[in-house]
Amino acid sequence: MAPMRRASAAVAVAAALVLVGCAEPGSVAGGGAGNSPAGGPEGGADPTRTGTPDLAVTEVASGFANPWDIGVLPDGQVLITEREGRLTLLSEAEEGATTTDVAADFDDLLAEGEGGLLGMVVHPDFAQTRRFTTCQTHTEGGQADDVRLVTWELAADGGSAARLADPLVGGLPLNPSGRHSGCRPTLAADGALLVGTGDTARGDVPQDLTSLGGKVLRVDLETGGPAAGNPFADAADPAQRLIYTYGHRNVQGVAVQPETGDAWTAEHGPSTDDEVNVLRPGGNYGWDPSQGGTVGGYDESVPMTDLERFPDAVPAAWSSGSPVEALSGAAFLSGPQWGDLDGTLVVGALRGEKLLFMTPGPDGTVTEVGIPDELDGTYGRLRAVRLAPDGALLVSTSNGSDDRILRIDPV
Repeated sequence: MAPMRRASAAVAVAAALVLVGCAEPGSVAGGGAGNSPAGGPEGGADPTRTGTPDLAVTEVASGFANPWDIGVLPDGQVLITEREGRLTLLSEAEEGATTTDVAADFDDLLAEGEGGLLGMVVHPDFAQTRRFTTCQTHTEGGQADDVRLVTWELAADGGSAARLADPLVGGLPLNPSGRHSGCRPTLAADGALLVGTGDTARGDVPQDLTSLGGKVLRVDLETGGPAAGNPFADAADPAQRLIYTYGHRNVQGVAVQPETGDAWTAEHGPSTDDEVNVLRPGGNYGWDPSQGGTVGGYDESVPMTDLERFPDAVPAAWSSGSPVEALSGAAFLSGPQWGDLDGTLVVGALRGEKLLFMTPGPDGTVTEVGIPDELDGTYGRLRAVRLAPDGALLVSTSNGSDDRILRIDPV
């Protein structure tokens, strides 16, 4: 879809969520801190509101190319990663923000297909260390090498960033075409770094516990080693010690539920069944395009969660059925200003060009899905979805040129 023309200022729009059904496991449900006070723009919602609020959509900045992730700094500035290898600093998470190019060395980046400069997480001690960590595809001698996590330090003036740990974690597999390079880092409730990865479109990778592809990793943010309490902490293979869950296809979003501390993922399916999953330590999520090693290549006709081959696999909390939405970033709304939307899981869709508002049930399923009219096809492909510390939802478009950073507030 062609980039949309520049949005007007803060346009209040009704959050008329179109309900598209309920989902049992594996079933189909339908076809840092910002500067604003909690509750959105001036004149916005009472932070103790009840009921479903309207939404105000504001364009923060434009002129990007495939912005992949968003990180809010403690002073309200915002870091943006762009897939082609660009890092940008926004002055604030508000309409009219100014942009600064951050000089950083991406000469070894493989900006090919789905690969490039991908996910990012701002360290919780950024105010003291100015550190953040990115996911990026890496070349060695001009050849595709791996997907890796790199820790950076942002200069005091925000004009440049220098590598501190390169890699913090390396060796994630990489397809030279860039296919299925998904790499989304998010901080867990206990401070561990959760990293969703792609399977590089290789059939044996998702079930291979010596490979970091098609997994969710749980990593110590400071050392790059396995976080304490990992399910395979005693494994002989060092890669396996980093693994939290396996049997994934291409994880694009990782979000932590505030009330429970549970981690949820959003994942691309093949021609059917995008999935939202709740992570269980050591869990197998049932994707096996090698059919137990009995076929070569990448057989995408197998189920996303193959409960026949893996009876103990963890069923999906929600599945799209057909057509797929190409799910991307995910975040939980949190705060009383969101009224009845407090606790909702918001997932972006690339192919579907929408936001999906999902209601988690007490049993780890999605009980209801709503689609706000004003974010259904209005801005094209939606990729990054992050909650700012002030409670606003920040979303990036991913149309390839003149992409936008949007801010969504309850009013």
